[in-house]
Amino acid sequence: MTVRADRPNSVGELFDLAGRVVIVTGGTRGIGFAMAEGFVAAGAKVVIGSRDVAAVQSATAALSQQGGEVAGIAVNMGDLAAGQSLAEAAVANFGRIDVVVNNAATGVSQPLGEITPEAFEKVFAVDVRGPLFLVQAALPLLRAAPRAAVINVISPAAYMFSADNALYAGAKAALLSLTRSMAEAFAADGIRVNALSPGPTDTRMMSTQPDEVRRETVEGLLLRRIADPREMVGPALFLASQASSFMTGQVLTIDGGLMPC
Repeated sequence: MTVRADRPNSVGELFDLAGRVVIVTGGTRGIGFAMAEGFVAAGAKVVIGSRDVAAVQSATAALSQQGGEVAGIAVNMGDLAAGQSLAEAAVANFGRIDVVVNNAATGVSQPLGEITPEAFEKVFAVDVRGPLFLVQAALPLLRAAPRAAVINVISPAAYMFSADNALYAGAKAALLSLTRSMAEAFAADGIRVNALSPGPTDTRMMSTQPDEVRRETVEGLLLRRIADPREMVGPALFLASQASSFMTGQVLTIDGGLMPC
């Protein structure tokens, strides 16, 4: 038997997220906030999570002023209960969950041979355990939603040598592996799971790097510049919407030519 795809009637409907509910972790700044703005513009209702109460309030207000239906909750994705809290907030405010965007991340730069157990626990708790348990908490609602999607934000570091940043690279590689496993596990439920891999982007993490590191980073990119966070909005909308309806278990790399094919 041939299974027919649920295809939009027009090109304009490909990226339409009207009525859908999207959770974005790390949604108060940088790429996370830019994506939240994009989801609002596409008609979605958005739940943002971040550690800082004031940042959550400020971001929620800003998105609301843009016409969005938005809820915010202060959660640390390193806490085991954070995923359940986010899922409950989405249901309490909007009654459903259609898309989960695992964007929150932390990095601790310690060279191999000097990595502490505390640093290991912090990075893997936020970057791996947090996304896994958020998806599991949201899973019953995702299964009930038509055209559900999960977007795990990884990094080109998952593929590259990274002796001085091995914890972050290892965590992103683990999240990539989980992306592929989730895609297989949830395909029968109609849930698509993909990864978004942004290259060097003008975020707080990048701004704290020394000038020499930033200069070397730019020189390593074919486009010779760092991305604006808003340049990740189009790719995120693509992965969340029917525009990517036949795509799962894949990585969409937006890195300015850091790793050309």
